[in-house]
Amino acid sequence: MTSNSQRRVLVTGGSRGIGQGVALRLARAGFFVVVHYGHDEDGARATLEQIQQDGGSGSILGFDVGNTEQCRTMLETEIEAHGAFYGVVSNAGITRDDAFPSMSAENWQQVINTNLNSFYNVVQPLIMPMIRLRCGGRIVVMSSVSGLAGNRGQTNYAASKAGLIAAAKSLALELGKRQITVNAVAPGLIATEMTQLDATVLDEAMKLIPLRRMGTVDEVAGLVAYLMSDEAAYVTRQVISINGGLV
Repeated sequence: MTSNSQRRVLVTGGSRGIGQGVALRLARAGFFVVVHYGHDEDGARATLEQIQQDGGSGSILGFDVGNTEQCRTMLETEIEAHGAFYGVVSNAGITRDDAFPSMSAENWQQVINTNLNSFYNVVQPLIMPMIRLRCGGRIVVMSSVSGLAGNRGQTNYAASKAGLIAAAKSLALELGKRQITVNAVAPGLIATEMTQLDATVLDEAMKLIPLRRMGTVDEVAGLVAYLMSDEAAYVTRQVISINGGLV
């Protein structure tokens, strides 16, 4: 069993919300965490400062997950300077909710590009260096309950998150013989800045959730930390829901 202190992991969208929680949790597990940000450098620095205050180690790295060439350039430069990543949590994502008949082409394309195309942009450049480490590896993609069941006003978001599930399942087949696991996590209603609801909407949502509450970032981060651990070495090609029984 290798010490996690020798393992570098990338967490995209690590400036806030679930990504921040995952970065903190993985650092506490001993990983060296590279905290990615798109625009919120201050948030990424705050995440890194908290990691260091907790006794962990990491760094920050900024690039646009929707820009294929920028991703490749930044990640190849990072790998050349510091070595291959043991794992990646592909978490960065956006919403642009609207009823489909009135949804703009821009809102469709932005969500698909940021949420789904980023899987290729971020993960693909990491694969061959990860394979050459000959130490196995971990890939976790952040899907959503919307990717499993759909959701009114989220045709674009649901499509992107469902696509991630299919991509993860396919990549798991390709990388299994290398002992690199690939799994998807599908959160339900989690208490973050992205899920602030008015009282009426929240009350209606709670009626659909058997546990009658929203999930927490720490609960999602705990699941991701398990999937990144040695204990999860035999878990791959899975979609693990964390939604309070919503679906």
